[in-house]
Amino acid sequence: MIPDWLEPLATRLPTLTVADLDWRVERTGTGRPAAVLVLLADGPAGPEVLLTERAGTLRQHSGQVAFPGGRSDPGDADAAATALREAEEETGLDPAGVEVLGALPPLLLAHSGHEVTPVIAHWREPAPVGPVDPEEVARVERVPLSELLADDARLTLRGPGGYVGPAFAVRGLLVWGFTAEVLVRVLAFGGLDRPAGEAGGGSALTLQQALDRAGARA
Repeated sequence: MIPDWLEPLATRLPTLTVADLDWRVERTGTGRPAAVLVLLADGPAGPEVLLTERAGTLRQHSGQVAFPGGRSDPGDADAAATALREAEEETGLDPAGVEVLGALPPLLLAHSGHEVTPVIAHWREPAPVGPVDPEEVARVERVPLSELLADDARLTLRGPGGYVGPAFAVRGLLVWGFTAEVLVRVLAFGGLDRPAGEAGGGSALTLQQALDRAGARA
């Protein structure tokens, strides 16, 4: 059984379309299949989400905050299988304690050529997690949604190539790009976001300004 606060999201997921998500044009298309796990749980401080920080030594996306996930393997039955396998490999997550609720329509990451499916799940039986391979994952954080939605945590970021989008500065981490775009949609469709006009944001910050604001490593 999922908690009451997750019911609206679980009910909404089966009916979501690409049009509902309002992805930017460059986010739609086809590519190599991949999946990420948007894992939501009841924590000591209320609803929370599992995030990872990529190792700073990686060739791609080094130091960035992300959901656990990666590209699909031939043996994966579907996107959920990919997301759960990758989460286990990266964080030590036990898939037996996870209930998959559904998924968002895929999102194209043009720079990597991957078509990524965000798999939404309830962490029914939370257990200790952490980096399995420090050369791949530097940190694993269970971040309360109340911290993400705090006025001083929500930013608007002006990134490379003219990108402008949402960002979150929390726990010394900067959540932006694909991860932030998925988060804001999941929170909105689940009725977990704040009403319009209450959240922070202000003028768009450059990537370096946002990193400084978050106290994150460049």
